[in-house]
Amino acid sequence: MLELRPNCECCDRDLPPDSPDAVICTFECTWCRDCAETVLHGACRNCGGDLVPRPVRPAALLATNPASTVRVVAQGCGA
Repeated sequence: MLELRPNCECCDRDLPPDSPDAVICTFECTWCRDCAETVLHGACRNCGGDLVPRPVRPAALLATNPASTVRVVAQGCGA
């Protein structure tokens, strides 16, 4: 199950579980769409993989399968 991390690892912007602006790589590194396009140019800075829209977990399932609350911020991202 995806962690659904709560923030962009570059600019620390909040990305709630239902955010259409969250993108992830295959390792679940999480970025906002703005940083993905302008800073990362469509590739994860950690693994080099593609960034794709993060799926939205239905609200009814968040009660039993909550999103992560652990914030990850990459040092020197450049945003």
